[in-house]
Amino acid sequence: MTTIARFVPKSKLPEVGTTIFTVMSALAAEKKAVNLGQGFPDFACDPALPATVAAAMAADFNQYPPMTGMPQLREQIARKILDVYGHDYDANSEITVTAGATQGILTILLASVHAGDEVIVIEPAYDSYVPSIRLAGGIPVFVSMELDENGYSIPWDKVKAAISSKTRLIMLNSPHNPTGSVLNADDIAALTDIVRDTNVLIASDEVYEHMVYDGQRHESLSRYPELAARSYIISSFGKTYHVTGWKIGYVAAPAALMAEFRKVHQYNVFSVNTPMQVGLAQYMGNPAPYLELSAFYQKKRDLFRAGLANSSLRLLPCAGTYFQSVDYSAVSDMPELDFARWLTTEIGVAAIPVSAFYQQSKESGIVRFCFAKQDATLQNALQRLQKL
Repeated sequence: MTTIARFVPKSKLPEVGTTIFTVMSALAAEKKAVNLGQGFPDFACDPALPATVAAAMAADFNQYPPMTGMPQLREQIARKILDVYGHDYDANSEITVTAGATQGILTILLASVHAGDEVIVIEPAYDSYVPSIRLAGGIPVFVSMELDENGYSIPWDKVKAAISSKTRLIMLNSPHNPTGSVLNADDIAALTDIVRDTNVLIASDEVYEHMVYDGQRHESLSRYPELAARSYIISSFGKTYHVTGWKIGYVAAPAALMAEFRKVHQYNVFSVNTPMQVGLAQYMGNPAPYLELSAFYQKKRDLFRAGLANSSLRLLPCAGTYFQSVDYSAVSDMPELDFARWLTTEIGVAAIPVSAFYQQSKESGIVRFCFAKQDATLQNALQRLQKL
């Protein structure tokens, strides 16, 4: 008898299972809970956006686009970055359209990291970072954010101590998922000092770039020439335009870095949906949707925070993203995953345990909610959470 198991390949990611987002969304559906777990809107995008895509399809933009992305979309991206952050990327040689930010991140790591290279990961971290590093043959080196009454912050002294002769790249994320923290001027100064006189690259995940609140500005690394010279900047149309299922993003980087990126990109995806690129290029001609996004989401953040103000959940600061973290220690001493399951099953609201964003589960008594929802959805969730 043939033993089928012997034909199963040795896993390259033996510790990876089903993501926490899939698990909690399935539980939310089973229990008919309000799903504030996985980070996607439950409202429609601007009808003008899919209309531009339909028009592109009707105009027969239905064949392969250039590997690097449709020229008109790359030009709009370059114009936006110049207008908002003051950095003049060359649309032809320094911007590539990707199949979402996740594909961009994997491609950066495959292009930049060699076997045995170290990559600094600041935890809690988005769950694709570490598997992508390992697929590239790299070694993740972890630095944990610190938490106090002012929220989460990066301990730059520990980042500096983690730099070694093997360090190839630092993974950064701001605005930060899951903590809602954002880099400020002091962070930029510390980071600049650390990488100066090194060959360390930076992958800057900025998919929530247009969700920064209370009058702060997004400190894109593209604003700073010394950092931009060694950085890949990652962003997402899905996050900005409420179309997460479209899976379209982009990476911007200096020409020498982008040349290596494209060598990998052409073989792991080659190109990205043509009519959506054409539609996005037309839609981006009006900057209002992304310039007004922070105000749009700040209202939702404030609605959600006001609704929890008198609950037993302690609100952590939320300076950016569409995620709100809360400390539930006054409610329960359960581990975070158990609490998230209890919250979904008994209270009827799904959340994500922040411990899931660490490689070695770190219990802090904190879960994360997504407030990228209709006001009615948020009010429904708040009525249930106010029972706590």
